[in-house]
Amino acid sequence: MHPKDISIQDFTYALPGNRIAWHPLEKRDESKLLIYRKGHITEDKYARISDYLSENSLLVFNNTRVVEARIIFRKPTGGLIEVFCLEPHSQYNDITSAMLQKGKVWWNCLVGGAGKWKHGNILEKNISTPAGDLALKATIVERQADSFAIEFNWQPGSLSFAEVLHHAGLIPLPPYIKRKAEEADKERYQTIYAQNEGSVAAPTAGLHFTENVFQSLQDKHIATGFVTLHVGAGTFKPVKAERMEDHLMHTEFIDVSQALMEQLLEHTGNIFCVGTTSMRTLESVYWMGVKILQDPQLEADQLSIAQWEAYDSLPQDISVTTALKALLQWMKTKQLQRLVSQTQILIAPGYRTRVISGLITNFHQPQSTLLLLVAALIGNDWKKVYTYALENDFRFLSYGDGCLLFK
Repeated sequence: MHPKDISIQDFTYALPGNRIAWHPLEKRDESKLLIYRKGHITEDKYARISDYLSENSLLVFNNTRVVEARIIFRKPTGGLIEVFCLEPHSQYNDITSAMLQKGKVWWNCLVGGAGKWKHGNILEKNISTPAGDLALKATIVERQADSFAIEFNWQPGSLSFAEVLHHAGLIPLPPYIKRKAEEADKERYQTIYAQNEGSVAAPTAGLHFTENVFQSLQDKHIATGFVTLHVGAGTFKPVKAERMEDHLMHTEFIDVSQALMEQLLEHTGNIFCVGTTSMRTLESVYWMGVKILQDPQLEADQLSIAQWEAYDSLPQDISVTTALKALLQWMKTKQLQRLVSQTQILIAPGYRTRVISGLITNFHQPQSTLLLLVAALIGNDWKKVYTYALENDFRFLSYGDGCLLFK
């Protein structure tokens, strides 16, 4: 079956509300870990995850950093308007350059209470910071199909937009966590290795990793590598179409270094992705290499992977080594230390993973594209995994427990 013909109704399960974790555990690596291998299930804790990985494995993490993307403005009349910063306006080539804008920036946003915000009206917010007062203004410049283009400007203009969000915004907890963000979320809704700002949701599989876990990996000669995929709000977008052919997958920015490409090519053991975002990144990088083999003259903005491209229009028989070598050589020719592009890839049953041997991930919502990705990796045994988790008190979704799934 082509993934276009999949009915999302076949990928559902009953998730009681009391199984959704609203708060994280105090100790990250005390979270439960379900281990699935060749149809068999065992369980342990993340603190001992290295026990289940062979020496000479490589774990690839997503080092994106969640930004305080929710800004609450109060109108002069007292009403509140919430602006949720989704992604940079199309005038910017990537998230990093948009985050570094000073004094003014355009951003695509969701607006709560948009009906109360008349076109041309300026919203203002004043914040006291350790470095002095910050004055932030917001104006609607364009109404789009399902969002708004907002112009933000601020004083002092020496601050970057990333700094403005840090002072003026709130951590955007997922919509299924039915509480307000707390001060503790600023630290707990970030991985300990978060570095590159740009996500509006955490790569949650990495929330369980501590310095002790990284030390245990190192002690066993398990290597680590890092990519960046900036997680967009589209990761929570429900699948409403009856067939996946009619679902529009969200697009996300990825950033991969030459060093990581070389690490992948030199590595001879198993490769595990920590999180669905890391998996989407590595699989997309493979297909970018395939596109380079077809046309070595492509520019970076032509390498983006469309939703169905991996199924319908690209060769299926290119080896991982051949594809990655082609992309690495292209990067060297272009004198690019980092490749910044976009992916819309939808990984679902019918997809054959090229790069990875397994996945470390949390438990995902029913009828979600993330659940489809899990099913692509382990087949119908996703039902066995999720049934076991429900029957054995595992905590679900972003702040919940997780699993180690072998391909």
